[in-house]
Amino acid sequence: MALLLLLSGCANSTGTKNSSAETKDKVEAQPKQGGELTFALATSPDSLDPHRSGLAVAGRVFRTIFDNLVIQAEDGTIQPWLATEWSVSEDGKSYTFKLRDDVKFHDGTPFNAVAVKFSFDRIIDPKTKSGNALSLLRPYVSSEVLEEYTIKINLATPSAAFLSNLSQNQLGIVSPTAVEKYGDQFGKNPVGTGPFKFVSWTENADIQVEKNSDYNWGPSNVENKGKPYLDKISFKIVPEEATRIGSVQSGQVLAAETVPPQNIASLKNDPKTQLLTVNTIGLPYTLFFNQRKEPWNNVKARQAVQLAIDVDSIVKTLYLGTYERSWSPLTPGIVGYDKSLEGSVKVDIDKANKLLDELGLQKGSDGIRVKDGKQLTLNYVDGSPNREKRNDIAVIVQQQLKKIGIKVEINITKDVASVIYTNADYDLYGNSQVNSDPNALRAIYHTRTPEEEAVFKGLTGGSDTELDQLLEQGTAELDTAKREEIYKKAQQKIIKDAWIIPIYVFPYTVAASNTVNGITFDALGYPLFNDVSIE
Repeated sequence: MALLLLLSGCANSTGTKNSSAETKDKVEAQPKQGGELTFALATSPDSLDPHRSGLAVAGRVFRTIFDNLVIQAEDGTIQPWLATEWSVSEDGKSYTFKLRDDVKFHDGTPFNAVAVKFSFDRIIDPKTKSGNALSLLRPYVSSEVLEEYTIKINLATPSAAFLSNLSQNQLGIVSPTAVEKYGDQFGKNPVGTGPFKFVSWTENADIQVEKNSDYNWGPSNVENKGKPYLDKISFKIVPEEATRIGSVQSGQVLAAETVPPQNIASLKNDPKTQLLTVNTIGLPYTLFFNQRKEPWNNVKARQAVQLAIDVDSIVKTLYLGTYERSWSPLTPGIVGYDKSLEGSVKVDIDKANKLLDELGLQKGSDGIRVKDGKQLTLNYVDGSPNREKRNDIAVIVQQQLKKIGIKVEINITKDVASVIYTNADYDLYGNSQVNSDPNALRAIYHTRTPEEEAVFKGLTGGSDTELDQLLEQGTAELDTAKREEIYKKAQQKIIKDAWIIPIYVFPYTVAASNTVNGITFDALGYPLFNDVSIE
């Protein structure tokens, strides 16, 4: 995933608060010190190691623990954080950063150029098994420690997205001392320089972080640059929707994420709660074909599924007008988003049947297509719990594809990492990514080398020389207008060849008690807690 230095569209956050502006201004002027914020998460993080986890829910937690070299502001510009200034070489392949000299990790380890080099070298080390972090850091080659607080970063090629990539939470700077101490267990014992320090993690129950009293280097996207007002945050893991939202309304927790569509209206009208929403951008929730397997390596088979799935019906039925349908590998708001794709794919059962007929797949007596004595079966994998009603999407797709003779077997698993990224044991799998640069497409749609596949199997498993060239050009092109045209061509090719079925754009919503003030969001839609106080 990647970000663009000058971003034309970034996330917009809106809040519906049932308290007067006068009261809000008074509280913001004199935030109350202390207290504990209880914040209910929809799922459990897999790890709190930013270099290993790619889950958005994990990022919401470790964003409180780790800081980055730079931050992306609301207007898309890149501003200082742990780095105070930087320069770029004429060929665009080297960045030299000056670093803050007053920062320490939570374990007392000094933050310096050595720590930055350690973090970035760790990400590209195959032993770390980085996924999203590695994609963000590319085309990183090496770092040179020039002085204690000066570092030079070398790239293999120029990258229009690299500088802003450094603001994403997966590229947070980790304590070298703690990594050496905890090894593979660092994700359960994270140590950074952030406004909060890790305390504990009770599996499937909660994660506790506490105020870093030494913090004094907050970024430009928060008002409070010093230590947090809160003493503590307890991230409660509450997968069941009704329980999670009911806990806010009953006062058992002060805030909860991912408000289901059926609760939006009631929460807006609840005088005791506030509803905060940020429009996430990046890669929408998308169904990816596994082109390593037959017949999904054949474009006609994929196109048949594309023509048979009624996405409009899915989105309207499950999300009641609160989610927007997706048409592209990218969401609206990203540089290069191709609006012309909207409405370009329409349900056509007759054409879908014809495509499957052309592949020699004939319907049997039970209506399921058969070839060489083998039924046409699609292995649809999805994760558990039923996040954003994604399991329900699988059931509807199962019903819709039966009309064209495809038998869909739904496999709901808690071990998505092994099933999808280690074994690639799926035909269709849904996922999304929060991002704000089209370079995110490269990590998913570019041909992977055997070495890359051996470490971490990416989505699709497809290969197309023309698409590879477009994605490579998009990374290096510094002219925004030219870059937009490159990515429009890439999006068109991905949809034309039915690599995916885009489903919806995800709005991140938080329901909170009116006693909570100061929850804001970064440019990618992750919640920030530096300014939070409790009345």
